[in-house]
Amino acid sequence: MPQLVTITSKRQLTIPVELFRKLNLEAGQQLLAYHEDQALKLEPATALVEQLAGSVKIPAKFKRRSLDKIIRRAKKERFKNK
Repeated sequence: MPQLVTITSKRQLTIPVELFRKLNLEAGQQLLAYHEDQALKLEPATALVEQLAGSVKIPAKFKRRSLDKIIRRAKKERFKNK
């Protein structure tokens, strides 16, 4: 059922508590906003990560390494010339 919301002078709006709870949203959570067929569509930012998962090739030098090791190596390469 549609619910009325008001946009403030700061371009902010409040999500009605029923929708907030129904969508399992949390304070501070980031959302992506889309303009679609004269409507504003919001979705959790994590949805984009899930859509992109597996679409980026991992360079051979990073395969089979933990994220911590990848970060350490990237920092070492980045700062060794400075």
